[in-house]
Amino acid sequence: MILTAVVLLPLLAAAITLLLPKEEKALIRNFGVVASTFVFLASLVLLWKFNAKSADMQLGIQLTWVKSLGIQFHMGLDGISIFLVLLTALLTPVAILGAGGSVTKRHKEFVAAMLVLETGMLGAFVAMDMVLFYVFWELMLIPMYLLIGIWGGERRIYAAIKFVLYTMVGSVLMLVAIIYMYVRFHEITGVYTFNLLEWNLMILTPAEQFWCFGAFALAFLIKVPVFPLHTWLPDAHVEAPTPGSVILAGVLLKLGTYGMLRFAMPLFPYASTKLAPYIAILGIVGIIYGALLAFAQKDAKKLIAYSSISHLGFVILGLMSLSIQGTEGAIFVMIAHGITSGGLFLGFGMLYERRHTRLMSEYGGIWKVVPKFSALYMVIMLGSVGLPGLCGFVGEFLVLVGSYDHHAVATLQGAPVTLPHPKLMTAAAALGVILSAVYLLVMFQKIFFGPIKHESNKSLRDVTGRELGAIVPLVVMTVVLGLVPGPLLKRMEPAVKRHLAQYQVKYKASLDVKKAKKAKVLDRKALGKLAAKLPLIKAKDRAKLVTKKKGRRTRVRGKGKGGKWQKKTFPGRRVGPGGGRRFDGRRGLGARRRGQGARRRGGRGPHGAGRPTRVIGPRGRRGVRVAPGARGRPPQGRRGAPGRGQPKRGGEVAP
Repeated sequence: MILTAVVLLPLLAAAITLLLPKEEKALIRNFGVVASTFVFLASLVLLWKFNAKSADMQLGIQLTWVKSLGIQFHMGLDGISIFLVLLTALLTPVAILGAGGSVTKRHKEFVAAMLVLETGMLGAFVAMDMVLFYVFWELMLIPMYLLIGIWGGERRIYAAIKFVLYTMVGSVLMLVAIIYMYVRFHEITGVYTFNLLEWNLMILTPAEQFWCFGAFALAFLIKVPVFPLHTWLPDAHVEAPTPGSVILAGVLLKLGTYGMLRFAMPLFPYASTKLAPYIAILGIVGIIYGALLAFAQKDAKKLIAYSSISHLGFVILGLMSLSIQGTEGAIFVMIAHGITSGGLFLGFGMLYERRHTRLMSEYGGIWKVVPKFSALYMVIMLGSVGLPGLCGFVGEFLVLVGSYDHHAVATLQGAPVTLPHPKLMTAAAALGVILSAVYLLVMFQKIFFGPIKHESNKSLRDVTGRELGAIVPLVVMTVVLGLVPGPLLKRMEPAVKRHLAQYQVKYKASLDVKKAKKAKVLDRKALGKLAAKLPLIKAKDRAKLVTKKKGRRTRVRGKGKGGKWQKKTFPGRRVGPGGGRRFDGRRGLGARRRGQGARRRGGRGPHGAGRPTRVIGPRGRRGVRVAPGARGRPPQGRRGAPGRGQPKRGGEVAP
């Protein structure tokens, strides 16, 4: 019931807002702040009651909505969605409180739109019924369209229509895929339902998965947005009022990546695995492309908008790595980016109210004029850069670790390989971290440092009490999440592990479906048992599990087919024909090395004469072959090569 109250309270508050007299502007604004703050406090109760050790859906509700169609009012929370709900509940009162002079008309409609938007965002994060999710997904579209179209800038109509058109294209395709899944589930089981937990047991054929995944992924990747589907975002950010930009960057973009994690990947594991390399490449292109475009901007708001494209590329890369670190890092980047990008838009909106210009060249040297505001803004900016000790560093570091060690961890876990060149891709993504430091530090230098070139900058007022109430919570969260990320990661881990384990089981089931050419529905208990047996590990644990010792020999696994032998010296032993093993892990004939040479003996006779034996020298190089009839123990050659007086191939003796 608490979760239902958190989701529906903003909608009730919006209805009450419309009943207030429109002349009471302060009353309307204060009511919106109080109502959204109460929702945030209620969401903290959810966190308090949340079981950190459980991977199941918690604190949910499941009621029949339309019985004949199998539609339910079904909501729930797990470690993946709990912190996105808290982020939404935090940013809504911050955005309303920080609206200030960016909203000068229709205050009642503005507060109502913000509260309805909050209900849509919260509902989309917790919906477990596909129809309910789609209702909340579309509910978000209308308030954001109004925020941009009514309270936006000069080109607000163009930006609002562009935003709606892009979003609607993906939404319609997703609706078609939802209907198809609904019909296919009934054909297989005879049951009509939109329950996501039931759909997760259905394994479609590869062709069906590709089509449905394409529809879902297009809707979500437009919302992220990834390159080249990003062109709507800069216009929407620039023309939206400050509260609209805060919510758009802080929460709405995260619904795209959340949709990939919650819906597209689990429902269609085969298609998402095959297409993951291409999606990851698009994410990396977005990281670098967005950073370069941000560096080229003169408009500060556009710069922050393009930085969102760059930062969310890390989320895409982390999700496609299919590793624990990568997935947890992706979720953490969502939360950290919501705080820092919302703070950047909020802070610059406060400057815009004072100077009414977005050009960075119109500022300069204002640190001396507004020192308190400058210090607060600097903390948020450094958090977005990824400075160690602030929230931006943790998520991006985990994503890079998860992608860099992708091959080794995937091999140990038996998971599919989705990143073809993980080290190269990680290096390219790390370049985005450097570029983000460049463009954000340049922006900060242009606005806050240097000489004061314009007289109007000398009279700027410092941060007010209302503005402090809006920006200080974001500054505090930037520092706290950077210093103490453990509680978040601890609560994410069970749900992330279950997600990855079930993903692997369903991917293997998809291979069986591909052979049988017939879709099927898995048994829930069997899926849980198989998922529980998978050896999910973290990259930090790889050093413990990567070696397997047998006697005095050590074999390193997970670095290619058959593994490799460590370059260590072990006492050799006499091995007959066919009993040896090459140092690259493949089966071979002969004996193991002894010291820095090799022990060369045949398979028969008191002195090694008889059948030829293939010998392996140091570093896995092939040595000599003892010719039939040769007797005695020949002197060892360097690196397994024939030495002086040593028989060569064919029985000849080396000089």
